[in-house]
Amino acid sequence: MNDVAKVTKMEPQVPAPITPMEMIDRAVQSGASVEALERLMALQERWEGNQGRKAYDAAISAAKSEIPPIFKNREVDFTSQKGRTNYRYEDMAEIAKTVDPILTKYGLSYRFRTSQDGGAVSVTCIVSHRDGYGEETTLSAAPDNSGNKNPIQAVGSTVTFLQRYTLKSALGLAAAADDDARRASGAKTINADQFVTLQGLIEKAQADEAGLLKFIGADSLEELTVRQFDTAVSALRKKIAQKGGAQ
Repeated sequence: MNDVAKVTKMEPQVPAPITPMEMIDRAVQSGASVEALERLMALQERWEGNQGRKAYDAAISAAKSEIPPIFKNREVDFTSQKGRTNYRYEDMAEIAKTVDPILTKYGLSYRFRTSQDGGAVSVTCIVSHRDGYGEETTLSAAPDNSGNKNPIQAVGSTVTFLQRYTLKSALGLAAAADDDARRASGAKTINADQFVTLQGLIEKAQADEAGLLKFIGADSLEELTVRQFDTAVSALRKKIAQKGGAQ
């Protein structure tokens, strides 16, 4: 009986790709010119940037898969000459309590930068990864002059609002539904950019917010469906055009 030799198939080993830093080390050892080293340094910077972006994208994707809808823990309910205003929203503390532990887990952090140009307040949310890559989301709005706020309080209210919305927009977050009927109907609510656009149109048209909400059949601007948003924008732009023609 002949012994049968077992032949093990060896997979060819693929050499690891050479990184730009390794190329720089080899260039230095071989006495490369300054121009060649500068080109390699630029290549290294681009390579590090690309690696950082990949790490950031992976971390954001992983974090978003774990972040639950944000619970709306605050309610606004008051009646003025314009009528009743009633809606629920999530404050910054509730957002931070929900997202901070998960972002930290994946090496992500955020901070805000605020500026004011004329009558507009701008807030930029910078979300960064520990590897160095980050992305910015900016939204602008007029100071919130509702109620009896003084000028400083009006700016502060807008800053707080924009911080919430820029962070939610940057992370692609959703707020938990506080309306069972809306959730059951599957109606899609407007995003942060649309909300800010609507605020700007209301101010430009000098429109009565309560009257607008009654016209489109909504309880609050934050809870508008996309269809209601389109109806409101159309009505506001028509009013702005009429005001322009009357001047």
